[in-house]
Amino acid sequence: MGWWKTILDDVDSVFDRDPAARSRWEIALTYPGLHAVWWHRVAHALWRRNWRLLARLISNVSRWLTGIEIHPGAEIGRRFFIDHGMGVVIGETAEIGDDCTLYHGVTLGGTTWREGKRHPTLGAGVVVGAGAKILGPITLGEGVRVGSNAVVLRDAPDGATLVGIPARMVEQRAEQNETKRRVAQRLGFDAYGVARDMPDPVATVVDRLLDHVQTVDGQLDEMADALRSLGVDVSRPSRPSLDGCHLDEEDGLVNCGRDEPVDETSDRRD
Repeated sequence: MGWWKTILDDVDSVFDRDPAARSRWEIALTYPGLHAVWWHRVAHALWRRNWRLLARLISNVSRWLTGIEIHPGAEIGRRFFIDHGMGVVIGETAEIGDDCTLYHGVTLGGTTWREGKRHPTLGAGVVVGAGAKILGPITLGEGVRVGSNAVVLRDAPDGATLVGIPARMVEQRAEQNETKRRVAQRLGFDAYGVARDMPDPVATVVDRLLDHVQTVDGQLDEMADALRSLGVDVSRPSRPSLDGCHLDEEDGLVNCGRDEPVDETSDRRD
């Protein structure tokens, strides 16, 4: 039952990350990144039981069939997704947390020939863009985003965005950005690796607008609360709700909820 649940989780996780996915059968039969992960789970189980040669043979067959090389010693969490996948290399001592995503051409490699921990550790929810290289026994925290073709050589904290060669941190998603993150996900917008080196005008504008709306709403609420505490009559007009909103390529912004109701309970001065 455990293996079956893991397989279903792997398949269902693709729906959340690939809009091209149409059915479970399509995913199970045509996604080489998923096949590579399944081959690896078998090889890793054999590796842990010291059936090392058989594990390496299965890993090699998987590489021939999928174009993805995962050493059977690598530890991979649940709902791991390799999108497209061709050219991905994952080393022996790599550790990958739950809900991580790698795109094609990614390398989780080592920088030394000495035994021991030589490869990266990825926290939960890490996304690594196409062609990026993460090298050495470094640790990327939860929710880290690595831009395409970046070369990461140092540890990164939770929520960081890394771009460049060598990679540098251009953003860290702090607690005060949690509201923006929820709004961005509701709109279907969660860009990573956006910086001056890799300009994306639409992504940049939307990200700034989310920041602006969040800041203005917070300031207006604080001003209204302060005025009410002084006995000033301040109404609360309805606000367009973002609940259920998402971006559609043809229809634009659709499925938005109704406006938030007007607050009729505010105190009034005589």
